[in-house]
Amino acid sequence: METAKQISKNSKSSFYYTFALLPKDKREAMDVVYSFCRLTDDIVDNQTYSAEAKEQKLHEWKNDFTKSLQGKAEIPLFMELKECIDKFKIPHKPFYDLIDGVELDLTKNRYANFDELKDYCYKVASTVGLMTIPIFGYKNPKTIDFAINLGIALQLTNIIRDIKVDAENNRIYLPQDELVKFNYSENELLKNNYDENFIELMQFQTDRAREFYKIADNNLTKKDKASMFTAKSMEYIYCRLLDIIEQEKFNVFEKRIRVSNFNKMLLALAVYIKYKIF
Repeated sequence: METAKQISKNSKSSFYYTFALLPKDKREAMDVVYSFCRLTDDIVDNQTYSAEAKEQKLHEWKNDFTKSLQGKAEIPLFMELKECIDKFKIPHKPFYDLIDGVELDLTKNRYANFDELKDYCYKVASTVGLMTIPIFGYKNPKTIDFAINLGIALQLTNIIRDIKVDAENNRIYLPQDELVKFNYSENELLKNNYDENFIELMQFQTDRAREFYKIADNNLTKKDKASMFTAKSMEYIYCRLLDIIEQEKFNVFEKRIRVSNFNKMLLALAVYIKYKIF
């Protein structure tokens, strides 16, 4: 198995660019937590496994995590994770909730309404925030609500960006009642039908994501802004992604819209200067 640092670096995700400016001990802890999250997700995304095999592997993964909390870890990553959890006093529940959220992708590929989708977003994204804010260090309990709402906003942004590829994998995260509301069908989505109804549907999704970014910001107090610069970097990168998608008039069918690695680094540096220096 790759080391936590290798997994984090090889992912080339937005997370990697936000870790670079952290102190060494926190950066290493973030690599470990990110690796746990990445490998958990990879179990379900691995196309070589059957659904039954994925379910079994997730069950084994959860058991291995539980063993690590009991000091019985056999996998090096879990040994490192136990040290991080103990050092930074990270709660255990978000790790279990993340596994449960990832497992949902094996049994649920449609969401009747936003309440169902919000619960999914909490499990697969807000949990990551709840794992990491103890590493960043926070003083005000409102920062927990910052992490929860930011996670939902980030996942909603992912859903908007990845609509095409998710649909190709028979995963439709747009609430079913909202498809009806905007008179846009699953068949149209599968055919990549780009029309005014789709644009209006996407504008609605985008406005809601921005509302969750706003709620998150309203829960981040001045006392914790400096320590949360890594999370704020993620927010800036994803808000930029949302801006680009909107500028492209939500045409996510023709190409996968992204923020360049160079711009990710610039945004992370800008946030660091804004929150840590000034």
